[in-house]
Amino acid sequence: MSDLHKEVSDLEKKSATAARLFDIRTIIGGLFVVYGVIVTIAGISPSDADLKKAEGVHINLWTGIAMLALGLFFLGWMKLRPVQPPAAAPDTTDTPGN
Repeated sequence: MSDLHKEVSDLEKKSATAARLFDIRTIIGGLFVVYGVIVTIAGISPSDADLKKAEGVHINLWTGIAMLALGLFFLGWMKLRPVQPPAAAPDTTDTPGN
């Protein structure tokens, strides 16, 4: 019986790890950080034509910074409030009277 219990607990640990790995906050945060870095780099030295189109606003720089902030928020949220593993279901096989 202990081998079965050990196997079940190993599967529960793997399931919790997979749930943390594929948490949607990780995916969203990672993508926003990557794209935020790219857009911020593009916005650091805009061309005169880009500034004229944006009416003098460094739109790529501000958008990149906002994307970085949002991505870091999601990653921080995931770090501070990780996904909890599902609670173990009560064992109902030993109920008397069945």
